[in-house]
Formats: sequence, C-alpha cells, structure tokens
Amino acid sequence: MNRKLLRPSLSEVKEKMAKETASKKKAPPPYETHAENYYYLKQMNKKTPMAVVLVDGEEVHGYIEWYDRHCIKLNREDTPNLLIFKNSIKYLYKLNDKKNEALAQGARKK
Repeated sequence: MNRKLLRPSLSEVKEKMAKETASKKKAPPPYETHAENYYYLKQMNKKTPMAVVLVDGEEVHGYIEWYDRHCIKLNREDTPNLLIFKNSIKYLYKLNDKKNEALAQGARKK
C-alpha cells in the first residue's frame, strides 16, 4: 500500500505557533520575595547589634527580638525595649559594620 504523506502548509504552522505564543504570557514577578523576612531572621538569630533610624531622624540601638508584618521589637540594654512600627522606620543598619556606619553618616548629612 502506498500512503500519501499529508503535510500542513507553512502558513498553517505559522498561524498555530502565533496562537500558542500569544496565549502563553510571561508570568509577573512574585509580589512577595521574602527577602525582608530572611534578613530579620538572620539578624535575630545572631543577635546582631542594629541601629534603627526613624523617619523623624531619631536613631535607636539594640537587637531585633522578633518581628511581624507591621512592626519589630528592638531589645536595648539599660533602657526599655521598643516596639517600632515598620512604616516609621527610614532605614536600619548593623552597628558593627564600618561600611554601613559610613553610609549612614553620609545619609544623615543629606
């Protein structure tokens, strides 16, 4: 038996490929990367001395005991512990890091 080979035309293949690529959109990047959680956990486990600079310019020192979605608890020596809302934090940095201290002093001058 001789069978005839049926091939689709090139235009049919191109149309099919165009439909498939149009339907497969690139997924948007994830909204939550969990980088902030990782950073807080790392500093909590090591009890890293931190400086927290608030939006009003006040700077407080201590180590992060725990955090949640809206706030962090900062333990301090010889002074009461603080519960700081994240929306009132301008930035924070490690106290024992000379590079970060230099950057923070530069940011304070601005």
